[in-house]
Amino acid sequence: MGVIDEVKQRTDIVDVVGQYVTLTKAGRTFRALCPFHSEKHPSFFVYPEQQSWHCFGACNTGGDVFSFIMKKQGIDFGEALRLLAQRAGVSIPSRFEPEAEGKERQRLYQANEAAALYFHNLLLDSSAGEKARSYVIGRGFSPKTIADFQLGFSPNSWEGLKQYLTDRGYSESELLNAGLIIEAETGKTHDRFRNRLMFPIRDARGHVTGFGARALDDSLPKYINSPQTPIFDKSSSLYGINLAMAAIRQQNLAVIAEGYMDVITAHQNGFHNAVASMGTSVTEKQVSTLKRLTKNITLALDADAAGEEAMLRGVSFENTLGAEVKVIILPRGKDPDDVIKEDAKSWQKLVEEALPVVDYKFNVVTSELDLTTAKGKSAAADELLPIIAEIKDTVRQAHYLQKLAHLLKVSEHSIEAAVTRIRPRQGRGRAEEPKQEVATHLHPLLSSPIEEYCLALLLQHPELKDKHEELSPEYFENSENREIFIAWQRSDKIESLKEELEPATHEHLDSLLTRNLLNTKIEQKYAECVLRLREKSLRSLATKIEAVLALEAQSGGRAADLAKLNEQGIEVNIQLGKVFAQKSQRRLEQRGVRK
Repeated sequence: MGVIDEVKQRTDIVDVVGQYVTLTKAGRTFRALCPFHSEKHPSFFVYPEQQSWHCFGACNTGGDVFSFIMKKQGIDFGEALRLLAQRAGVSIPSRFEPEAEGKERQRLYQANEAAALYFHNLLLDSSAGEKARSYVIGRGFSPKTIADFQLGFSPNSWEGLKQYLTDRGYSESELLNAGLIIEAETGKTHDRFRNRLMFPIRDARGHVTGFGARALDDSLPKYINSPQTPIFDKSSSLYGINLAMAAIRQQNLAVIAEGYMDVITAHQNGFHNAVASMGTSVTEKQVSTLKRLTKNITLALDADAAGEEAMLRGVSFENTLGAEVKVIILPRGKDPDDVIKEDAKSWQKLVEEALPVVDYKFNVVTSELDLTTAKGKSAAADELLPIIAEIKDTVRQAHYLQKLAHLLKVSEHSIEAAVTRIRPRQGRGRAEEPKQEVATHLHPLLSSPIEEYCLALLLQHPELKDKHEELSPEYFENSENREIFIAWQRSDKIESLKEELEPATHEHLDSLLTRNLLNTKIEQKYAECVLRLREKSLRSLATKIEAVLALEAQSGGRAADLAKLNEQGIEVNIQLGKVFAQKSQRRLEQRGVRK
């Protein structure tokens, strides 16, 4: 997940705006006196569902949480991002940090890289590493695989790594910060990893961010990882991602396994799209990382873990991806490493036959119940309806409602009614939860496919440069999209665009520049895109005006305010009418008809 998206997900616009003005609940919105101009009657509204705001008074403008902070504080996008990130408890990557902090992170990367080389050389050449060498050879790993993953060995020494790295200029505080050494109660420090097979964990750019370590004797725990550090977060890391990215993009599929060995064996046998969560708990951050490469994710975990994922996280992952998540049904008692070593073709077949996660959950639930009895049917509905209710894709939700109705031999109407009853109950449950000091809000990330498609066309086709007058920055509701569009307007060359932009937007910009577009009828597509963007913007504004008019009328609002809102509504509808007329004209022209 990019830092901008993470800040959005962990930020509620109502909480932010509420720090500057007194908000009053008004239907499904909040209202206040506008903080940007003087007024006696509130014309400023906040929309929690859209995570947006709009002033219907003198400002007659609106936007998202970033644009609010930018306007209120008089700062640019980058400064607004830093302010909101600090408030939400989101760490800003080094390239957005002051130079001193960036250098500190580079030192941690370098210390980890030096440690990985130290461990690797000990595995290959030292007499102390003989047992570890025998182990990896016994697992069937080739010299190339050992080198590709830079497997290593940590000696059974209290200060071997510490001495090696301090001799090379790293301070104890740096090694503590990197998680490579531990400070005991006495204040003395020693190596964290001892007598273990070492797995360097790299990020997508190839930086060593941390380590996994497997015991070579009966020591417990069997596996340990680096602690949380400024550069390592287990919940967002994926083992093997640096080696798997190209294959994931090419095959349009990522397979998430549980452990290091599963990934290494998969890659050695040609299945290069495998990564590991380094434990059974796949996280939203890991899924968001993979989303930039593919929407197709298959879980290859042991049966119990897959069942847990299906029940607790599967649907939320699907909502994040906008696509089905699948589950590989592994033979009982075997993991991917075992299956691949026995027969690589059988592994390929398991991948191809993976079940959608919701279907998997259906199978698990119904296999344990007697669906010929009222008790069994009720239990199945209790288990499955909350899962179906979470599905945001209406077509897929309807599919599973029909499937459940068929299984239980009850009417679809009764199942749909039950789901309708679940939704408000879930909503009340969330509202009653105690508010955390830093809350993680599960509202949408406010991505806009049409905004992004239009930007991708402009960025990839310089010939459209002289046609952008038809577009207005206000059509882009997402601040990062608006920032990119404004920078694009100012820049003469795409190559210099990044210089105009806050570094936090670079990742989003790269995704737009590399998006696959069909290079046919570009001008026609662009013209249609502009119309759709304008229609989207006008429809959004029209909906907001209608809601405010209803509130004003209900509360006996002032005649002058109602008249002004009516005027705004009429003007928006006139503009919408022009858009509809243009769209109709274009459809006629495409059919070869001229008026």
